[in-house]
Amino acid sequence: MKICFVLNDVATEKNGTSTALMTEAHARGHEVFAMGVGDFSFHHDAPISINSTILPKNSKIKSPEKFLEALQGSKARKKKISSKDIDVLFIRNNPTEEDSRQWAEQAGVAFGRMIQQEGVLVLNDAYALSHAFIDKLYFEELPQDIKPDSIITRSKEDLLDFWEKQNKKMVLKPLEGSGGKDVFLIDENEKNVNQIIETISSQGYVIAQEFLPAVKDGDVRVLLMNGRVMEQDGKKAIIRRVSGEGEFRSNFKLGATADSSDLTDDMKRIVELTAPKLIRDGLFFVGLDIVKDKLIEINVLSPGGMERFKDIGLPTFTDVVIEAIERKVEYKKMYKGTLSNRTLATMD
Repeated sequence: MKICFVLNDVATEKNGTSTALMTEAHARGHEVFAMGVGDFSFHHDAPISINSTILPKNSKIKSPEKFLEALQGSKARKKKISSKDIDVLFIRNNPTEEDSRQWAEQAGVAFGRMIQQEGVLVLNDAYALSHAFIDKLYFEELPQDIKPDSIITRSKEDLLDFWEKQNKKMVLKPLEGSGGKDVFLIDENEKNVNQIIETISSQGYVIAQEFLPAVKDGDVRVLLMNGRVMEQDGKKAIIRRVSGEGEFRSNFKLGATADSSDLTDDMKRIVELTAPKLIRDGLFFVGLDIVKDKLIEINVLSPGGMERFKDIGLPTFTDVVIEAIERKVEYKKMYKGTLSNRTLATMD
């Protein structure tokens, strides 16, 4: 199998879920290509070409840390490939990290659509990613029963009205973004409510969300594959993110620590209500962030957290993901083009 991973930029990639998956695919003998969102080339009379970075086939690298080091070092080489020569394009870049490169935000998904039209298996389905490009808007399409109360607007008056209805306690964040950046807990003691609202709304739409007291215990990231919780050796791909002292945001980038968690009945219900839509839309690999009985965020663009599993005694699950992709490539060959990319993307 020839699999190409779309990253923000190969040179600046940090060790995480994408690196772990690339390492697993390489260890299984597949040809692994890495590329940044600026490495596509299009000409009207030829397939899209990709300026990829690869490691020698005989490189025996088993740890993600060493793999990334080699990929960014002298062992790696550049290779221009045709999109027609790969079996899978795995879109793993995070648009919300492109603070200074607005052109890069949608490039991975846009070129992914074109490559999908050329008959390459694209994961997650590129058209589904286009529809769900803003995770928080896609989130709002899910059943209200499993979500906190919220409002999306740029109107300060509407936000203040929502705040009053929430007994002057709400979470405020930009509609586009991740990693806990510009996320505020606004309570009755906040003296700069107007300034905070004006600052965030100057960047675009704002989402105000009901505050969930249970967030003091952190949130839980549940990784789904083909609409099901990933499982290996009886263990599920679930990790609790516990926020640091005095911090309500449960982001690893902000110092949260990893802990284990069982799959509760509330989590099962959220998965059961979310999965049919994910499967229908062709979203193969998705992360759900849950606080008690509420889904607070959905990650369809570049779900992560797998690099933390070893810290809490869980398997890496990387082989589970790559094996699933191997099956999809086999299904594609067997069905000889009669199945859509969207269908293949979520086939077990």
